Amino acid sequence: MTDAAALPGQPRGGVLSGPATARAVNVLAPNASAMTLDGTNTWILSEPGSARAVVIDPGPLDEGHLRNVVDTAERAGKRVALTLLTHGHPDHSEGAARFAELTGTKVRALDPELRLGGEGLSGGDVVTVDGLELRVVPAPGHTADSLAFHLPADGAVLTGDTVLGRGTTVVAHPDGRLGDYLDTLRRLRSLTVDDGVHTVLPGHGPVLEDAQGAVEYYLAHRAHRLAQVETAVENGHRGPSDVVAHVYADVDRSLWPAAELSVRAQLEYLREHGIIEEPRGL
Repeated sequence: MTDAAALPGQPRGGVLSGPATARAVNVLAPNASAMTLDGTNTWILSEPGSARAVVIDPGPLDEGHLRNVVDTAERAGKRVALTLLTHGHPDHSEGAARFAELTGTKVRALDPELRLGGEGLSGGDVVTVDGLELRVVPAPGHTADSLAFHLPADGAVLTGDTVLGRGTTVVAHPDGRLGDYLDTLRRLRSLTVDDGVHTVLPGHGPVLEDAQGAVEYYLAHRAHRLAQVETAVENGHRGPSDVVAHVYADVDRSLWPAAELSVRAQLEYLREHGIIEEPRGL
């Protein structure tokens, strides 16, 4: 069995639901799949001893899960005061409207279509609730509307789908763009180098104890995949599906449709930078 400390980011073992840091508690949604790993992580954040909490990513529209999030906060003596979204994919946001009904909270997001009763979010914003401070970090790439949330008091960053607790994520072309994603990873690396971030609280999978190691692995992985795609094109594999079959031959075929989204983003990146010619027939 592989030692978790030897894996990228040093994923934390044990039960995924429950306290993760002094200010963060995870409630795991029952929507496990190849794409969502163990399920969506719904994060409850609050300052120790405070009466109010912030929830990030209520998750899917699952009544039992949404009520479990409310109950978990209330058992800790907290009232949910605000709901935030990392991005608009349904496994993170579909339950937000119902959760807002259950809690009477506003929903804040980058995408105006996801906001309910409140203002939006953008990079550089600071969200405060009863002493809890969250700094909003722009994180486009996986999707155009992706955000991360820096929790300075715990040396943690909540990454949504930008960095996962296990494996790597999809750059969801055409909404997601590889150049933006690489810039986001570098921005997260700066948090680990300059701002004391050591823990990743991801949207799926276990907590990562080595944030810098995780981000460095993601950057290296993307560079490796990009080189593989470039080589595949040079060898005559022109279409995205053909490139996927060549480059991702060792990956479960059920993940190939998602891999094709990333390949399309990689091809666009290579084309924009003049590394390959315009693919034909796409």
